[in-house]
Amino acid sequence: MDAGASGEPSSERERAGDGASRRVPEGQAPEEYGDHRGRGDHDDHDHHRSRWPLIAAVGAGGLYIGFGGYIFGRVTDIVPPVIGVALAVVGTIVLLTGIAGWVEQAFLAPARDAQGAPKSRQSYVSTTLLFLATDVSTFGALFVYYFFVRVGTWPPEELPPLLGSLVAINTALLVTSSVTFHFAHEALESDDRRRFLGLLGTTLALGAVFLAGQAYEYYEFVTAEGFTLTSGIFGSAFFGLTGLHGLHVTLGVGGIAVLCWRAIQGQYGPERDTSVATVSLYWHFVDAVWLFLVAVLYVGATVTV
Repeated sequence: MDAGASGEPSSERERAGDGASRRVPEGQAPEEYGDHRGRGDHDDHDHHRSRWPLIAAVGAGGLYIGFGGYIFGRVTDIVPPVIGVALAVVGTIVLLTGIAGWVEQAFLAPARDAQGAPKSRQSYVSTTLLFLATDVSTFGALFVYYFFVRVGTWPPEELPPLLGSLVAINTALLVTSSVTFHFAHEALESDDRRRFLGLLGTTLALGAVFLAGQAYEYYEFVTAEGFTLTSGIFGSAFFGLTGLHGLHVTLGVGGIAVLCWRAIQGQYGPERDTSVATVSLYWHFVDAVWLFLVAVLYVGATVTV
C-alpha cells in the first residue's frame, strides 16, 4: 500500500533513512543505522570521502617532527629549539583542527540532519581499525627508541622513582574506564538507556581523573625530582611515550564527551551505535597501550640486567 494512503499525517510518519527499508524516527541520526553486524546496505562511498583525516595526519606529523626538532636542538645546538617548539605548536593546532572537522563531518552533522545520507556501520568501524593499526607504528617508533636506550648503560643517572601509588591508581582508573565503557555499550544494545548513560558518564569521569593524575605525576617529577623532558635520553623517552599516550587519552575523553552529549539527546539505540562502537574501539586501544607502557617503561625501567 502506498505510504500516502496509510492515513497517517505526513508529520507523524517515520522516514526510511537507512536504504534497507528500516524506518528512521524523526530527529535521530541516520548514519548510526545499518545492519548491526556490519552489513549496511546501499552504502554510498562518496559520502565517506573527507579531507579531514589527511589534515589531521599532516598535523600529527608536524607535532612529532617539532618534538624531535626540539630535542635535537637542545642536544646539538645545530637547530634553535624554538623552531621545534613552533612547529610542534602549529602541528598540534592543525591536528586538533583536523580531528574536530572529522568529528563534525562524520558524527555531529548527520546527527543534526535526520534526512542526511545513511552511513555504513562497517565502513566507520573498519576505518577506525585501520587508524589504530597505523597508530601502533607511532607508538612503536618511540618504544624502539626506549629499547635502544635500555640496552645501553643501565640504569641511567637521571632515573627517578617511577613506581608508586600514583601509577597504580592511574592504571586502575584507566582499566576500570575500559570496563565501564564495555558494559555501557552492552547496556545500549539491551536498550537500557539509563544504565547506558550512567556507565558512559562514569567512563568520562574516570578518563578525566586519569588525565589529572598524569598531570600531577608530571608536576611531582619536575618540581620534586628535577626530572624533565631534557633529563637525558631516558627523560626524552619517558615524557615522549607518556606524553603521546596522554594526548591520545585527551582525544578519547573529548570523543566520549561528544557521545555523552548525543546520548542525552537520545540519539543512540540498539541499532544506532556506530559512533559508540568506534570510540569504544579507540578507548580500549588506549587502555591496552597504557598497560604495555606501564609494564615496559615503569616496571621495566626498575629492572636491572
